Amino acid sequence: MAIFAISVFVVAYALIASDRINKTFVALIGAGLVLAVGILDAQDAFYHHETGIDWNVIFLLFGMMIIVGVLRQTGVFEYVAIWAAKRANGSPLRIMILLILVTAFASALLDNVTTILLIAPVTLLVCDRLEINPIPFLIAEVLASNIGGASTLVGDPPNIIIASRANLTFNDFLAHMTPIVLIIIAVFIALVPFIFRGSFHVDPERVADVMSLNEREAIRDRSLLIKSCIVLVLVFAAFILHSVLHIEPSIVALLGAGVLVVISRLDRDDYLASVEWETLLFFAGLFIMVGALVKTGVVEALARSAIELTQGNGLLTAMLILGVSAPVSGIIDNIPFTATMTPIVAELSASITDLSHPDVLWWALALGADLGGNLTAVGASANVVMLGIARRAGHPISFWEFTRKGALITVVSIVLSALYLWLRYFVWG
Repeated sequence: MAIFAISVFVVAYALIASDRINKTFVALIGAGLVLAVGILDAQDAFYHHETGIDWNVIFLLFGMMIIVGVLRQTGVFEYVAIWAAKRANGSPLRIMILLILVTAFASALLDNVTTILLIAPVTLLVCDRLEINPIPFLIAEVLASNIGGASTLVGDPPNIIIASRANLTFNDFLAHMTPIVLIIIAVFIALVPFIFRGSFHVDPERVADVMSLNEREAIRDRSLLIKSCIVLVLVFAAFILHSVLHIEPSIVALLGAGVLVVISRLDRDDYLASVEWETLLFFAGLFIMVGALVKTGVVEALARSAIELTQGNGLLTAMLILGVSAPVSGIIDNIPFTATMTPIVAELSASITDLSHPDVLWWALALGADLGGNLTAVGASANVVMLGIARRAGHPISFWEFTRKGALITVVSIVLSALYLWLRYFVWG
């Protein structure tokens, strides 16, 4: 069964990477195959928290897509797009840096998928106004989102899993993860002109046209905007206070969406226009295929085999956890991988005696799982959502177009993280 699960996943992954067959179709066929042969049953696929569909992710996406659909009717995205372009004096490079900073900061407070759902429409409008290619901007934003999300407990789902298992607090993540995230973001911005070279040419006449616009005129429904902002602030507050309220972000998003649908009185077609149905189905299929790898013990076997090579050396163990987590999280979803790794890391943290800081292995896992999401186009939920938005906007991004840039940033991020772990926890203690 393990060989069959691996074969299905490898073939499906190859087809997704080829961009020749619709990725949602491939994911659903792969999920159907592992269900048909009995690797997973209904209980495993739909209800089990380790091997099944992560409904919290699905419904968080669905709820936030509806919220974005309502916000779109107010004209607020056009307002922000014009405001951002004018603040950057129409310079595409400055606009990209501004959007990277906004995205990284927002992803630290919200989950990175929500941030992409809110920032991507603004980006598409800015690029449309300036008549420039939005693809480099969208890729840069999602890379920044995955980096920024690593800095806090609520920024990326793996951090929530790790915090729960290791009894780590929001402040622990701020103290140990935020410093390296700030360094990585600074390096990323410095590399932007090189990574996206050739993407910053713009017609001066288009810049002049944008600078002459009045962003306030873009608002079409001020009353609905006020109502939407109130609901959105409450939703964001509930996200941030997750550890206090004990209400899942998916429930918060659905409640917020429901309230907006009721008070907006919009037609169904209006608030459902932003729902990426194909993206939601792709996630469902991907979760089931990865669940088959978890159920057959493939993920755990790979993790244990790699970690056994360290023979109890604290520094080597931390580096290996970081080095294994990044590529594996870039290939399969980092949520099931993190869930599988946490008991292994807990055991290692308790058994290895030469650790200068008891939580260093947890930080290695968090950095590898979070930053590894930038490796490929399907390495993180935010990546898949961004690809879906770009495709619907008429700007499809190929698997390899994303991965060429994401892989470079991942390598740089992991090298910086390795230096950070070594210096902070093994050199300086």
